[in-house]
Amino acid sequence: MKDPLRIQVGLFTATRFVLHTATRMLYPFLPVFASGMGVSLDAMSLAVTAQNIAGALGSFLAFVADSRGRKTGILLGVGIFILGTGLVAWKPIFPVFVIAVILIAIAVDVTRPSMHAYLGDQVAYQRRGLVIAVTELAWSTSFIVGVPLMGLLIARWGWTAPFPVLAGLSGLAFLTLAWMLPRDRPPDPARQGVRGNIQAILASGPALAALALAAAIAGSNEIINLVFGVWIKDSFGLEIAALGAAAVVIGISELGAEGLAGGLVDRMGKERSIRIGLVLNCLSAALFPLLGGQLWGALLALFLFYLTFEYVLVATLPLMTELVPSARGTMLALNAACFSLGRAAGSLTGAQLFQEWGILANAVAAILVNIVALAALRKIKIPVPAASLE
Repeated sequence: MKDPLRIQVGLFTATRFVLHTATRMLYPFLPVFASGMGVSLDAMSLAVTAQNIAGALGSFLAFVADSRGRKTGILLGVGIFILGTGLVAWKPIFPVFVIAVILIAIAVDVTRPSMHAYLGDQVAYQRRGLVIAVTELAWSTSFIVGVPLMGLLIARWGWTAPFPVLAGLSGLAFLTLAWMLPRDRPPDPARQGVRGNIQAILASGPALAALALAAAIAGSNEIINLVFGVWIKDSFGLEIAALGAAAVVIGISELGAEGLAGGLVDRMGKERSIRIGLVLNCLSAALFPLLGGQLWGALLALFLFYLTFEYVLVATLPLMTELVPSARGTMLALNAACFSLGRAAGSLTGAQLFQEWGILANAVAAILVNIVALAALRKIKIPVPAASLE
């Protein structure tokens, strides 16, 4: 990997660290935000659902990465994020909070596929798993470092404290990206257009199966993700600092998964890696009702569940970049949209399952949705292209 690309990968990782900190802090501190605004858990779960649906719709803005270039898509996403976090800093009330989390979700679902499309242009498929795994370190470190830091800010200055900090950091990232990223032209400008790109994807059976896979793995994870903070708090009486510690456990598991993915996905093959990860994720979900009666068991189940999920997620990303190379940005945007829709479905059902039957119901539901993901994976076959880039 050449030095300019190394710098760009580092910059992508740092930018996504800020964006993911904003999205990921919502879950462990869900009760704290609800209490700060005087709303119920049901209201917050609906806000999360709205966030995920809007993220899915906002993903279509990532089509700009094909039509206007990758840099334009990246800067658009970061700019939307600045607006979202700035709104809460300006007026911290529930309706504004809902608008803000929607904008933050849109920002992530525009920025991330644009960055992946950029890397897909620059790095050969055989090495793409490693490079994408490096950028995915932002996802885990946002939980290991970012979320606990936000917890400290909340404990010291109240629930609104993270938002002006995140707005300032994202503003700095915007300026750095605008300066350092080279101007790029869209691939095959105006040859197919958005409609042609979408038609190419809809005509591809493997691409459609991959989109179903993305929705299923996201939904399975969200069914647990939405309630784990409430579950741990209610079961063991943990407060803000301890919830931040639980976030560290999850972040460490995901960091390990990204390390494993970086070392194994390119060697084992993307499809095989995904299959193994999904089976192990089902087994780890079964541990929630079996070991969740003790704090150590709950944390172990969380560790293994997020380890296997993150491994699956990272393994799918290089696969998505190569399914329809002529519409890479559009394919990644649709992948982000389906991922958000899967999360929306999971968040819509996760709270209700937990309130009615407890963590057992969430674990069973997560396993069933993973079985759907395994069925979709069987339909995906991709020829290995010749190495021609970095």
